[in-house]
Amino acid sequence: MSMWLSAANKSISAARGQATGAARRQIAATQAEAARQIVDFWSGRSARPATKRKTRR
Repeated sequence: MSMWLSAANKSISAARGQATGAARRQIAATQAEAARQIVDFWSGRSARPATKRKTRR
């Protein structure tokens, strides 16, 4: 039974580590996007870049 519990602990720990890493990456990406949006807002940049109109010849 001890070997079984050790194996279960090992696999659960690996899964928890992967889930924690994924959550941290997601949080970092969300914070980076929020910071980018704040800087864009306060610097006066528009949400979408202006498109150039084609000139007629």
